[in-house]
Order: sequence, then C-alpha cells, then structure tokens
Amino acid sequence: MSIDVNTFIGAYPWRPLPQVSPEALVAELKSQGIEEAWVTYLPSLFWKDPMLGNSFLYAAISAFPGLRAVPVVHPGLPRWDDAIDQAIREHVPCLRVDPGRFGIDPVGSEMRRLAARCGEDGLPLMVAMRLEDGRGRHPLDVAPDLTPAAIRSLVRSDPALRLVVTQADRDQILEVHFGSTPDESARIFWDISWIWGAPEDHLEEVIHTVGVSQFLLGTGQPLRLHEAALAKLELARITQPERDAIESGNALGLLQR
Repeated sequence: MSIDVNTFIGAYPWRPLPQVSPEALVAELKSQGIEEAWVTYLPSLFWKDPMLGNSFLYAAISAFPGLRAVPVVHPGLPRWDDAIDQAIREHVPCLRVDPGRFGIDPVGSEMRRLAARCGEDGLPLMVAMRLEDGRGRHPLDVAPDLTPAAIRSLVRSDPALRLVVTQADRDQILEVHFGSTPDESARIFWDISWIWGAPEDHLEEVIHTVGVSQFLLGTGQPLRLHEAALAKLELARITQPERDAIESGNALGLLQR
C-alpha cells in the first residue's frame, strides 16, 4: 500500500496545472499504484477566508474513497474552532495551515492556539516550507516561505503537537533536526517531495541521520511531478522495510490518535 500525503485539487492562480479535478487525481494515483492520497483544495490557500473551501473539498472527494480531505484552518479568523470540529466529524488525517499566505506570524499567538488545539485533539498539523521554487514564482507571489526556526518554535509550542512538514529540502530538515530535542524531532514528519535523490543522495542522508520513521511519501502533485518522488524511492539504497515505512507505515502511524 502507498499513501501520498501531499496532493491538491483545484486551480492554481499563477499557472495552469495538468489536472485539477478529483477524477484526474484518482486516475493519476491509479497509474502510479498509489491507493490513498491526502488532498488539499489548492484555491483556498489564496482566499481571504481559506476555510470557505473546506465544504467544497469534502463534497468534491466524497465519491472517492481513496481521497482523504486535508482541510485548511486560519486561526486568525472567527469560527476557526468550528472548522476543526467539522474536520473531526469528517475523520480527516490532519489539518493544514499556511501562515505566510494567510498573513499571520508563523510563531505568533494565533499559531500557538492552533497548535494547542491540534495537540489536544490529537490531529497532526500540516505546514509547507514553500509551494514552489522561488526562481519560478510569479512576481505577485510574495508570500514568505517558512523557516527552520519557525518549525522548531512551532513544535515547541505544545508538547503534544505533531507536525507534517511538506516541501522541505535536506538543509532545512537537518537544521531543524540538529536544533531540536529528541522528543521534538520525533514529532516532526517530513514528506520527500523536495528532497533530492540520486545522484546527490540527499534522501538517503536525511533518512540515516534523522531516522526513517520521520519520512512520508508526498509528491506535491499536480504542482510537482509525481514521478520525481517515486523515482527517489526506487533509486535510494534503503531496505524494503524502510521503503514500506515511507510509503505507508509512517502515515498509518500518524492516524493513530
């Protein structure tokens, strides 16, 4: 079994994407042999109230049992607690917040309240270091990327919080790891979408340094080519049990609240 924890449906404001519908995503997943995907509604990340997209997301994927909603929460807006209550009723795998795009301090009081609520409810919280390479971003796309310091501060804000961090590279992962306590590092999970594979072998380096238990299969599709993440695993010099953990075992463990 394979679980892709980092996928999107919906249009992107800065460029056309090859597929934006849940039907297209399911077809892509089937072609890759991936049985389950965690899905964010991409347009909502650019709305003033991103939580308005959650109801559309739930409805759009309801007919596809292999798709699981990752709803967005904006802790600086009213009724954000209601969005979490609904997410719990929908049995979501995790919540998502993008503080840079929402114009809030990534380590401010709003984020700390969200971290505490997620820790209390046992819900992992997904954050992205970036959505795209800065060299290819639209001139109007000025939202700041997350920093390793912000990840460390966030995971320290609540002792029960578990973070799923997407689109981080090797240097960012290692900076967070070496600046964190063992307990903090064990509560941070990284997708592999932005980690270089062969011939640089960054993926092998972080697996052996941080521990295979902290890594998840995430492609970032359709913003990124899904083939890249799958090829990294094919070429990585890791054991089959290690690959199984990345492809599904670690994600399944996150679901045990």
